[in-house]
Amino acid sequence: MEELIVSRVRVKLLQLFLSSKEPLLHVREIVRRVSEEINAVRRELARMEKYGVVSSEWRANRRLYRFRKDYLFYHELLGLVAKTTGLGGNIIKNKAKLGKIKFAFLSNRFLKGISSGTDDVDLLIVGSVVMPELQVLVADEQAKRETEINYSFMDETEFKFRVRRRDPFILKVLMQPKVMLAGDENEMLEGVIA
Repeated sequence: MEELIVSRVRVKLLQLFLSSKEPLLHVREIVRRVSEEINAVRRELARMEKYGVVSSEWRANRRLYRFRKDYLFYHELLGLVAKTTGLGGNIIKNKAKLGKIKFAFLSNRFLKGISSGTDDVDLLIVGSVVMPELQVLVADEQAKRETEINYSFMDETEFKFRVRRRDPFILKVLMQPKVMLAGDENEMLEGVIA
């Protein structure tokens, strides 16, 4: 994201707001978590509030900020952050170690911090996967989030077979809103939307 957004502080703020479980954050907490000077953080927050990216409210003499989910580019920024931080960023950085991945995606529900049910899939990877490498990345993210991540993996042959058979599980997983980490979504959905 640094190559797209010039302000390093703004990049850190976007990453914090779009990957944090807490909906409201106090300035001092923000400063501590992004490791930047308070004046630089306040300046960026003021800019972001001016353009409708964040909103603020006062509670007990403290100004708290939240990212506005109705912001025009919310979903696009969520996708950018998903590809540069956390589990998504780690999968992209370690793609070569993970094997030959044809498709990989994270569900929007997972990215928004919404709890998943037992039959939901937060991460799907299709291809020849090196399981120990994937398990390390998932375990690290689970420890950070303090919650279990539901993930599924399959080779291309099994994936194509399940799509052709219109397997209810794979159809549900593929039709959910998602952020692609590897591969082309249209190519992945070819057999589904036929």
